[in-house]
Amino acid sequence: MKRPLAAMLIACGAPAFAQSTVSIYGIVDAAVAYIDKTGSTGFTIKKLTSNGSTPSRIGFRGTEDLGGGYRANFVLETGFAPDTGTLSQGGRSFGRQSTVGLETPYGEVVLGRQYTFRYALYGSDYMGDNLFGVGSVDPYIPNDRADNSIGYRFTYGRFNYRAVYSFGRDVAATGGPAATNCPGEQASDHKACTQLSMLGTYDGDGWGVAAAYDKLRGAPGIRFEDLNSSRYYDLRTTLNGYVTVFKGRIGVGWIGRKHESATPYRQSIGWVSLTQEIAPLVHLDATLYRINRRHSRDDAWFPVARLRYLLSTRTNLYATAGYMHNQGASALSVDGQSPSLAGKKQFGVALGIRHNF
Repeated sequence: MKRPLAAMLIACGAPAFAQSTVSIYGIVDAAVAYIDKTGSTGFTIKKLTSNGSTPSRIGFRGTEDLGGGYRANFVLETGFAPDTGTLSQGGRSFGRQSTVGLETPYGEVVLGRQYTFRYALYGSDYMGDNLFGVGSVDPYIPNDRADNSIGYRFTYGRFNYRAVYSFGRDVAATGGPAATNCPGEQASDHKACTQLSMLGTYDGDGWGVAAAYDKLRGAPGIRFEDLNSSRYYDLRTTLNGYVTVFKGRIGVGWIGRKHESATPYRQSIGWVSLTQEIAPLVHLDATLYRINRRHSRDDAWFPVARLRYLLSTRTNLYATAGYMHNQGASALSVDGQSPSLAGKKQFGVALGIRHNF
């Protein structure tokens, strides 16, 4: 009888561990693209691209129920290029997200590398991170993440509030728009490399609106778009909304950008977008962007579209196209990466496959 009694005493004295779950998820997306007029000779680029409709990724998400409305959460998410197998976001191991947080009845606090709100989609631009999309006209928008940050999330009924503050928004020195080499405050300058981002949304019955504010600062010795002082900053304000129509949605949005530096400028991006089921298993997404540089004729019109055929709930085939109509000295390219000529038009098309898991 001694052994069963001892086992019972040990069991009674042991702590009750909360149940935890971990899931693996991801997207693999690849396409073949054709882009014309990429140089003075009218050369055409044909290539395999790792981002036809959505950037590829693999992620790990975990949660532990602590009881009483409290949860511990984490997300580790890696971006990668399936055409070469390399890591995205400047070669970071978990460049898309790497967070740990505590969820409470009063909101959730999140620490780590996380999304900011430089670009609040929320149902208003249905091209999203498509190869031909808003990233072609402002490459920093799809890279809306901040290192060394603390975030707060709160939901009350149909209203959602999010805020992120970064003490050093980007530690990477190479790797494209995802790397701005601004690792944190300096001994004589506590504003250096900081970033504040906030978002508020409301979703009604068949409609929704969102407003976002994102301000990042430069730092001495940092050569990122001439933000070489913490008194210089890049500010984006976003307003958008959507309404449900038939079997789809129509969205409208606007981003106002204020770049304050030794060479300041103002720019805005406006759009009208729709997503619609046009036949069983066939969906159409389309957006018309207007890019306007204040006190300048260097503007552009940019219509894009994507047709998706659903092979299953996880896999779809798609065709996407974009047409960049530059005006003045504007030299935007249709994919944001290929060479282009000032004041010229450029066309691109891509065929691809996307699988979610």
